[in-house]
Amino acid sequence: MDENADKSRLDRNFTDLYRSHLRDVYSYAYYRIGNHHDAEDITEQTFLQAYRHFERAQVESHGRPLRPWLIRIAHNLAANYYRDRSRRPQTPLEDAAVVYALHDTEDLVQGREELRDVLEGVAMLPDDRREALIMRFSLGMDNKEIARALDRTEGATKVLIHRAIKQLEQGLKEDGDE
Repeated sequence: MDENADKSRLDRNFTDLYRSHLRDVYSYAYYRIGNHHDAEDITEQTFLQAYRHFERAQVESHGRPLRPWLIRIAHNLAANYYRDRSRRPQTPLEDAAVVYALHDTEDLVQGREELRDVLEGVAMLPDDRREALIMRFSLGMDNKEIARALDRTEGATKVLIHRAIKQLEQGLKEDGDE
């Protein structure tokens, strides 16, 4: 009976983890991979791997949140995806889901062009910088969580994000000067 109770508790805890972080894992995979179908596959594989190692992860986390651990799994699966397929992420502009309220056509076109430029700039960043920006701005992760997900120190993560933003700003400025 103890073993069944432990298994039941573990399954409940994993279900809670799944419900709490499904959107984050999918969002990360989508921004990293660039299409819904493959993002769903990465998300499913992430939670399958997480389930296999969940009990150990709970013990080793010492009560810390497990979101960085899940994102790390998704990060590794996405890296394997690219290594296996030699592809770069591409987020179609129409999938960026930008909604404008009562803007005229000129504003709308300009906003879409700016968004396209930003998405293209992010796609051109080195993998670690792109990953950090996705985690920070798409998932709202703090430096500590990003550091855990990328297996870096908080200081190194802060520098990574700063450099990613500067590189993106510089690229956008150069594009605007042309």
